Amino acid sequence: MPKVKTHKATARRIQVTGSGKLMRTRGGKSHLRRNRSKRAKRDYDEMHAVAAVDVKRVRKLIPYAK
Repeated sequence: MPKVKTHKATARRIQVTGSGKLMRTRGGKSHLRRNRSKRAKRDYDEMHAVAAVDVKRVRKLIPYAK
């Protein structure tokens, strides 16, 4: 059987927690943040869970993630 290739861009963006949850950061955090509220800016820094509808698709892109 051929090996399944990892989608490198996805592998860099997604982290897998110890319990197996997929976590991501928000996009757009390096540009035009000056005119956002402090609360909105703080929200960019934390990790968010990948939406349930996307988990199956993302797992196919990173097959060797733990």
